[in-house]
Amino acid sequence: MIELPKGDGLSGYELLAVQLEALLAEERDLIANAAQFAAFLYHEIADLNWAGFYLARDEELLLGPFQGKLACVRIPFGRGVCGTAAARRETQRVDDVHAFPGHIACDSASRSELVIPLVKDGRLIGVLDLDSPRPARFGAEDQAGLEHLAAIFLRLTDC
Repeated sequence: MIELPKGDGLSGYELLAVQLEALLAEERDLIANAAQFAAFLYHEIADLNWAGFYLARDEELLLGPFQGKLACVRIPFGRGVCGTAAARRETQRVDDVHAFPGHIACDSASRSELVIPLVKDGRLIGVLDLDSPRPARFGAEDQAGLEHLAAIFLRLTDC
């Protein structure tokens, strides 16, 4: 695992964007690209204990490709951080998941979370969920960088 580079040249998330474009360039399948993207994030971003997808099915999220410990399989829209992101279609950046109303503790080691809704052509595809054992792991720069990576994923994937 690498720390994101700082200094001259491409910034950390700019470099990850170039790498993700190359990683997904030859494939358009949702499951294949989600699996590759989850593994990529899990191994390239420091201080994660879970990275993956929940896919929209009716009015709930169903576990998709991920890296990390076992996870909750189904999450209703509006419940927990992931369900809230899906229902509101807004990124949820939570510094302390234990203080989040209705938090679902799939892994008690998780302390902070970033969940990005994946919307393509006006349709909710699912959410990208990143968990960290470190409180307040995700800042505004992480949110912007990861939202950009999620946009690349959506552009290069048939869903």
